[in-house]
Parts: sequence; structure tokens; C-alpha cells
Amino acid sequence: MTESSEAVRGGAGQADGSTGGSAERGDREGSGGPAAGAAGAVGAEWPDWEKRFRAARVGLPDWAEGAPERSLFVSNATGTYELYAWDRTTGEQRQVTDRPNGTTDGVLSPDGQSIWWFSDTDGDEFGIWQRQPFTGGSDEPAVPGLAASYPAGLALGLDGTAVIGRSTDEDGSVIHVVRGARAASDTGASAGTLAARSGAAGATDVEPDGDQDPAPVEIYRHRQSAGVGDLSHDSTLIAIEHTEHGDAMHSAIRVVRLDGTTVAELDDTKGGAEELGLAVLGFAPVSGDPRLLVGHQRSGRWEPMIWNPLTGEERALTIDLPGDVGAEWYPDGTALLVDHSYQARSELWRYDLASGELSRVETPKGTISGATARPDGSVEFLWSSAQHPPQVRSTTGRVVLEPPPLPGGLSRAPDSVPVEDAWVEGPAGPVHALVQRPAGEGPFPTIFDIHGGPTWHDSDAFAAGPAAWVDHGYAVVRVNYRGSTGYGRAWTDALKHRVGLIELEDIDAVRAWAVSSGLADPQRLVLSGGSWGGYLTLLGLGTQPDVWAVGLAAVPVADYVTAYHDEMEALKAMDRTLLGGTPEEVPERFAASSPLTYVDQVRAPVYISAGVNDPRCPIRQVENYVTRLEQRGAVHEVYRYDAGHGSLVVEERIKQVRMEIAFAERHLGRGGQPNSTADTVGPASASGGSTDSAASDPATVAGS
Repeated sequence: MTESSEAVRGGAGQADGSTGGSAERGDREGSGGPAAGAAGAVGAEWPDWEKRFRAARVGLPDWAEGAPERSLFVSNATGTYELYAWDRTTGEQRQVTDRPNGTTDGVLSPDGQSIWWFSDTDGDEFGIWQRQPFTGGSDEPAVPGLAASYPAGLALGLDGTAVIGRSTDEDGSVIHVVRGARAASDTGASAGTLAARSGAAGATDVEPDGDQDPAPVEIYRHRQSAGVGDLSHDSTLIAIEHTEHGDAMHSAIRVVRLDGTTVAELDDTKGGAEELGLAVLGFAPVSGDPRLLVGHQRSGRWEPMIWNPLTGEERALTIDLPGDVGAEWYPDGTALLVDHSYQARSELWRYDLASGELSRVETPKGTISGATARPDGSVEFLWSSAQHPPQVRSTTGRVVLEPPPLPGGLSRAPDSVPVEDAWVEGPAGPVHALVQRPAGEGPFPTIFDIHGGPTWHDSDAFAAGPAAWVDHGYAVVRVNYRGSTGYGRAWTDALKHRVGLIELEDIDAVRAWAVSSGLADPQRLVLSGGSWGGYLTLLGLGTQPDVWAVGLAAVPVADYVTAYHDEMEALKAMDRTLLGGTPEEVPERFAASSPLTYVDQVRAPVYISAGVNDPRCPIRQVENYVTRLEQRGAVHEVYRYDAGHGSLVVEERIKQVRMEIAFAERHLGRGGQPNSTADTVGPASASGGSTDSAASDPATVAGS
């Protein structure tokens, strides 16, 4: 099966509860858990907002095709997100990785014998795949001979075949194949994906023969973005997602043999002429079945179809549900597990391929962050809502995997407040916003927490960051602006060329509603976000200077031209698609969309945090923006930490949220009440400090 890497900037700070789940007491599979040890004070002394970060949680366990009792999952039980091996038969859990910057990219072999994990340096996302026995032992390079790169997908077959996607600034996208690497004992499936598997009999008893690994063979190379989609069950076909046509937002699919020769091509863009994307959802998990499950946008939304690359036959699927629809195979290949996302919530369905019958898989209202069908037909899923922390549940009624309680008796994260839906008329149609209210009567100091991506969306899911602001007396508003997913292809694709400015039009429409409805105090509005949300924060402070009282930007794009030249190659391709060319080809568009262009108009105090090893929003372009603030004497503070695009260390994330809240309170007053010396938005009068983290402070990448 596969592991892939998204070519988007994503959002910072995913280590807040959205990547894992804390489970309530109840029936479960296995016992024990990762060794608890998160740093901090005694649990009774922690405020609720810190408990939500610190409470141990687990991600959705992945399981091996030929050894379903062996699983791999992510947990923050030590205070840093790391990979854990879990033997469901004995209940034993073992920590696989232990790095200061944390580890979340891991792949379990189908026979359950080994674990592949991606090793970068201090969050720079540039590294190699390492390999470790499932039962423990030393790490070794999984593919000797391949130099470090950015990951561009990984697919591992039952017979030991490995397909490795790589990306570098010098070479673009490159794919290598290793045939029968260490026999079947080192093959694998993806960790934490919504993927169905087949229980291949006999695969678990194959042992390494002691021979050296075969050499990797290059089968694909192109300057444009491309990556490994999947490897067929019999390891004869490889599905590649590529953007050779130059549109990084809409991929085509090529199926090739192991030697790289083309079998078939599926390109809804017609060579880049149409904005219609395709996505690899997985080969059929049955021997001798070459069918590929494909996501397409032909009806104005994401939905699945089945394509046979050997015959060219396409089978449309009648799934009459509103919103976007994804799917994965059940392990026996007779049905699909359907993931339905609509209006910031999600649910699961079973689609029988023989009858076409669609039946609901019962799940609570909220968000399903991942799900997998097990060989016995049950479904395990990671669920949460804005009010309730995540749990890994099963349709059998069990809580599948519980994290351990931490010192002080903290067994689960405290609840937060539920989310409310707001639909606001915007320049291009209704804009969906999610609102959380603190106790008391409004108008409240209000933080507009803007999601990253930009191709992502906020949902009714548990997140410790917004909950922390609610605890401090702020209303929280999250806006699914144009560019967000989940509202149809036209909504997602609308942000081209006027990048940033279009999203801010939608955010401003929701801001005006929040004020007029009595929710938000117009003098106490905070614009905040991470990654693309941080970019929109800085751009909004400059283009809408009269409406924002404070700005909080984490790992942002601040100087678009410099960011383009310094960022990883996959993001260069995305920016060329969004803006219609390079900074040299369309300088006016880059200037119009760059926060640096408007820095002299910024009036609100600005807080910026940035990872010095960030390959997505590189540090040099942030420093350019900060220098301009300093030259103006603008009120600002900067926090630099030795990591990449966010943090996987719990204490580091708490530290950053604490600093953000403190900055807002210094300028708005405690609990959002205006201070006598900081109760207006007026022109900046003094320069804030620049705070660098000490080398001993933990800070890591949340590569989203």
C-alpha cells in the first residue's frame, strides 16, 4: 500500500488534538500502552486548555495485510508525537521512534515484520526512509543508495517490491523501484490512511534470506510535481499521480509497469486545458484484479469511480450524497468504504459493488478523520467533534485503542464547547463559518482562526488551539473561504490569480456578520492562522488595516517572491498554478498577493512565530517582512524556534499558544477587556521584541 505527501503548505500546529484521539474507558482490544511521560506540572495544576494538549492521544492504527494482529499508530504519550508498534494479540505496545523533533510518517509492512519511517533533520522534511523490525532492533536505511530528498509517496508490495517517490530542487520528481527488497519481510502499507487491505495468506512466514537489497532503479523523472499513488496487489502495476501538464492543482494518472513502460493514461485535464483533477484511491486488494479506484471531479465535486487500466473500462458509481465523496476498498474487494464530507462534517457508508446498495455505517455526528475496514468486515474509525476529544472506535461498539493516563490522573482531554454553523452571504455566494462561543453575553473579543492549505477546510472536529481561546473568554470563528475543500470544485478553484485577496473577501464578509450579529466586539478582533492561515493574517493586516486589533501569524508566507525562490520544488509548482507563472513572468500578481507589499499599511500589533528549518514557508522571507516592521518601528514580536513547519512537541506547542494569548492580552487586556494603554488599533508606536528559542527548547515539524 502507500504513503504520500501533499504538495500544500497546510496548517501549523497539528499537535493539538487533531492528529490523534484520547479514548474513554470501555471495552477495547489490547492492554497497556506507550510509556507516559509528557512534561509539565502535576495534572491537577494544569488549566483545562493545557490538559487538552497534554492528554495522551492515539491516531488511527494501521494494520498489516498478511498479519492483521500487528498495527502501527501515532501517539503523543511521551510528550512528543512518535510511532508505536502494537501487537493486538498480546496487547504489547512498543515505541518505535524517539527523536527530539518527533516522527509521524511511518509505514507497516504487509507481513507485519518491519516498519519504515521517514527521517529528516530538525523538521526540514528532507531525508531518507529508515527501517526497523516490528519487534524492535536497530534502524537501517530502507533503500541504500538513494540520497536524501523530500518524500513523494511510497508504495510497498506483498512480494517485497518497493516504489519510492522522491523530490529535489535539482531533479524535480523522481520515482525508483526496488524489486523484492529483502523478500516480503520488508514490504508495507500506509500508516493512518483510510485504506482497506486484503489478508493475504502465507505472507507472514517469509523471512529475509540475508542477501543484500537489490539496487533501486529509476523509472520516472519529470520537472513537474509527481508522486507514487499505489502499487497493485500483485506488484505488477504502479499508479503515478503527475502534473506534467503544468497544473499542480489537478493531477492526471499514469499506470506503468515496474520498468516504467506506460500501460494507460487517464487525464481529465486534457493536457492542461481543463481544470479537472484525478486522485489515486487504491488498486483492488485482490490477486489478479488490476482495477484502480479513482477520485474524479467530473460532476463538480470529488467522487469515486473504478478504472481498469488494462482494458480502459470505466465504471461510474451511483452514490447519491451531497458534498464530496471519497472511498476505499473493503479487504475482500466486494465493497467500498465511502467517506462522505459535507458542510464541515463527515460520515461513513458501505457501497456494495454487486448490488449498488449504499448502507450507512453508524458513526456519531462530527468528523471522521480516518477509517479502515478490517478483515472481519468491521470498521475502525477516528472520530471527534469540536466539543468531544478524539476516540478510535469500532462498529463493533468497542473503543479500539486507549491512550494511557498521564501523571496527575489525566486520562482524557477535557471537553470544549460545541460548534455552531453560520452561513454568510459573500461576494461569490454563501460562506460557511464555524463559531464557538465562551460563557456569558456578547459581544466578545473574537479571534478569526484561519485554516491553512489553502486546499483544506475547518470542520466540526476537536482542536485544542481554538478551545484554549474559548477558555480565555474569546469567541472563535473559523471560515471556509474560497479555496477550501468540501464545497465543490468551483469553490476550491476560485482563488487563482487573485491569491489571498479572494480569501480575505470571504473572511471580511464573515467578520462584518460577526460584528452586526452582536457576536464580536469590533474593537477586539484578532486575525490569526498558521501556514496559509498565517499568510492570510499578514495579508489581511495590510489590506484591511482598520478592522483588526491584533494579528498572530504562525509559519507564514510573508514575502511571496522570496518564499517562491526558497521553498521546496513542489510548492513552486503550486504557486505557478495559483498565480499563473513565476515572479519574473507575472510580477504584478506576486506583488498584489504578497504581504510585504502592504507592510507599511499595517497598524495592528503583530506576533510572528517561525521555524528556522521550514521548507514550506522559509525563514528568509519572514525575516524580510520583520525587517520592514523594524524599520517602521511597528509594534511586533517574533518567536523563532529550531524546527520546521510547526511543532510535534506538546510542550513547545503549549508554549507557543501561551505566548500568543499573552500577546493578545497585552494589547486587548486580560480576558479580552481593553487596557487603558492598549485599547485602540491605532498606528504602531513602538517595536516589539524578537525572541529566539534556546537550543534546548523542543520544537518540531507538523508537516501538514
